[in-house]
Amino acid sequence: MAGDRCVRQRLWPRAVVALAVAMLASAIGEAAEVRNLAPDLPDAERKDVGRIEAYLNGIDTLQARFLQVSSQGGTAEGSVYLSRPGRMRIEYDPPVPVLIVADDGWLIYYDSELEQVSHLRLSATPAAILVSGDISLFSDELAVTAFERGAGVLRVTVTRADEPLEGALTLVFTDRPLALKQWTVVDAQGIATTVSLIGTRFGMALDDELFHFRKPPDDDR
Repeated sequence: MAGDRCVRQRLWPRAVVALAVAMLASAIGEAAEVRNLAPDLPDAERKDVGRIEAYLNGIDTLQARFLQVSSQGGTAEGSVYLSRPGRMRIEYDPPVPVLIVADDGWLIYYDSELEQVSHLRLSATPAAILVSGDISLFSDELAVTAFERGAGVLRVTVTRADEPLEGALTLVFTDRPLALKQWTVVDAQGIATTVSLIGTRFGMALDDELFHFRKPPDDDR
């Protein structure tokens, strides 16, 4: 049991931050190899990326169940809530004792079994891309490194232009109608975490308390 706790302490924060940070991408290599493909995209693909950008900016709130799969073999399920700009909540189902809350510029990772609370600046994580108040996939801040159109599916991969080695975020959408279905984050260590959304709902009122982290009294040691 102690060994399991140690393994999760090393791996779960990485996988969870990848999620919140939290869809089918390859590992990032040297910074010099990361190239912004956006200026060179054909007109049809630029139009599709523009549709994706407008779609993401049209999301104010989102609620869904999710299935998470790691390239290291781990799986988990839970619920995700998004309120743009800047707020997210990810609740894992038992036996995973993890809660993630993004609010007020911070990403908070809480493991109730390890009694561990970690804080990361939201702007330093790929999660900032999803919760930004103004998502611009053609901006100087983001680099579009891959775009793929399949049978009824669109995939776009982005990194932060100034910190490409932080990781890559691939968003997967069904096409016509356009709808976000999945994302994959590849972190700086090359570990991929794929999150599939299930029963997604948009535009509902979400309680502000969802995005306020308070450590349970029983864990306040």
